[in-house]
Amino acid sequence: MAECLGIYLESNLIKYAKVRKERDTLKIESFGIKTYERLEDTIDQVVRETASLKTPISINLSDEQYNYFEIFAMLNKKDIERTIKTEFDFLCEETGQKQNTIETRHFLIPSKDDKEKIRAVHISTNRVDIAKKNQLLQGKMLRNIEPLPIALTNLLDVDSKENLAIVNIEEKTTITLIIEGKVYKVQVLEDGMKNILANINAKENSYARSYDICKNTTIYTMELQENDTSEYLEDIMPTLFNIVEATRQLIGETALGISKVYITGSGAIINNIDLYFQDNLSKTKCQILRPYFLSNGEEATRIKDYIEVNSAIALAMQGLGEGIKGLNFNTMGIFEKIPMPNLNIELPSLGKGKLKSLAGKKISFAGGLDGFKGPLDRIEKSLLRLAGGILLITILYSGFSYYIGQQIEEKKALADETANYVSAQIKVADSDLNNIRTRTSEYDTRIKKLQETSNKITEKNKTRNSIPNLLNRIMFTVPKSVQITSIKNTQNKHIVIKAQSEKYEQLGYFKGQLSVDGILNDVKSDSGVKQDGIVKVTIEGDLP
Repeated sequence: MAECLGIYLESNLIKYAKVRKERDTLKIESFGIKTYERLEDTIDQVVRETASLKTPISINLSDEQYNYFEIFAMLNKKDIERTIKTEFDFLCEETGQKQNTIETRHFLIPSKDDKEKIRAVHISTNRVDIAKKNQLLQGKMLRNIEPLPIALTNLLDVDSKENLAIVNIEEKTTITLIIEGKVYKVQVLEDGMKNILANINAKENSYARSYDICKNTTIYTMELQENDTSEYLEDIMPTLFNIVEATRQLIGETALGISKVYITGSGAIINNIDLYFQDNLSKTKCQILRPYFLSNGEEATRIKDYIEVNSAIALAMQGLGEGIKGLNFNTMGIFEKIPMPNLNIELPSLGKGKLKSLAGKKISFAGGLDGFKGPLDRIEKSLLRLAGGILLITILYSGFSYYIGQQIEEKKALADETANYVSAQIKVADSDLNNIRTRTSEYDTRIKKLQETSNKITEKNKTRNSIPNLLNRIMFTVPKSVQITSIKNTQNKHIVIKAQSEKYEQLGYFKGQLSVDGILNDVKSDSGVKQDGIVKVTIEGDLP
């Protein structure tokens, strides 16, 4: 029986699943999802809760790059390895990458474009990231650091003639193309749950709450488009649209045709996401990825929970020896690389009498082993075997010490190179930070000036539009028996209105309406003057 704890790590989120393997049977022992603020503390909690302190751990690689090289199939193994290295060296020169800071792995598959060639799927990542992961899980049994898009194929029982695609919507989105049962290409998209959760988190200010919202959101399909009114669809749909379009384009570029698209990752928790993919990829069957080994019995009731941690299950299976071999980016220790010889040397038990007997023997090496006078007895043969064993151990120890010394020097050189690289990157980051601060100060000054100008323009527009608005409102407020003789804007927002009427009460009503309707603030009027049966008043107030 073997066990492995698969842990998928991303910003703010951990998925984990402990998988047990007995012969050909796989069983999920425990699983879950946690959001975190301190990653180290949350990993410790996961290891304790799953009782995995002495259990091998398999985690995901981060920010890896995928490249593809076509190589002649007739080359021998050494020439193939040399060709792949040369191709990658050229690529590093073009992109300006430092080869001594990069760790690589690859695997070979038949080329679909040329039968005389093979295709190398090449994976590379920064060694600093691997060192960080080892530091993060220090004191725990970290065995595997695996590329997740390839490990996800462990969840499928793939037919050798099938052409499939796995769309894994995690922090970023990866699309894994499987052609005739073999991983052919991995495309990485920047769009993913990182965008969706960030948009929702801006409203909710809680990453855990944002994740639960996604889990309880139903996206629209052709049938539900008119009825669904979720307020978070505007945060979800643009990202899903980009992912579907990228999937459609990749499928269109694949001349051999894709029969199925499997959807997995945190994006799979959104209700109806498979129907949304199906609506947009009508010629290809779309479904949620379900681990092939889950039974239809007791596990079927929790299938949605298992699917939620597919990434962690796939990594655990990779740690148990499933899937493509040779893609582990975790550099093993020196004692794991060198098999120790099994020395079974039987030491004779020597009594006092036998020692005296041996002391009295005269041994001559003048004629080699044949120079022994008389036949060797049992004790002499045992001592010769002991001497040979000691000599063999001495030789092995010397060689082993020399090899360890060489490895220490290499690791020291690599550590120095990595430290220099990190120091250089820190200096670049500091320089960028200073530039950002300078630019930020400039932009703040410009924004302040723009804001002041905008306020002036806004104030001017208010003043410019306020008089026409005032006249328009007065036109609908003034009683028929009241006549406006003049309206003046004497200063800023102060308005002076001169009106006349045959009746005091009509002028009073007009003044009251100016105040009640909010046409003017602080409305005041004089007592009025009556001349020739006409009452004239002056009304003053301020524009709102």
